[in-house]
Amino acid sequence: MILIWYPLDMKLINKNTDYAVQALFYISQKTPNIISTVEVEKQLNLPRPFIRKILQNLTKAGYLSSSKGSGGGFTIARPLDDIYLLDLMQLFQGRLAFTDCSFQKKVCPNAGHCPLRRRIKTIEDTVLHELKGVSLAELTKK
Repeated sequence: MILIWYPLDMKLINKNTDYAVQALFYISQKTPNIISTVEVEKQLNLPRPFIRKILQNLTKAGYLSSSKGSGGGFTIARPLDDIYLLDLMQLFQGRLAFTDCSFQKKVCPNAGHCPLRRRIKTIEDTVLHELKGVSLAELTKK
């Protein structure tokens, strides 16, 4: 039996995804007004280097619209019921997978027959299915 140690602080949602969700919520509440990066940073108390990059990525992905210059900033480009948590997670975290088995940086030769991998793949499929249905609009409901 091979034991693989993973850090205990592994999180499903990282800081960038969390900050993106917070920024989208805030900007959606203020739209149609144009919201500056500085306002998002101050109102949400988020670090400037992170929020600037996050807002740029959200704009490139079509979740926000931006305008430059004096008085420039961001508005929401899609309704919150058309923005899904899984899509944001994949944008900021990459492909979500719990089944990448590896030992000494090589793919495990037993990957196709491993009972642990099959079970974890089932769990992964369930988690991904659940996350696909979580819209930001749903998260704002009380």
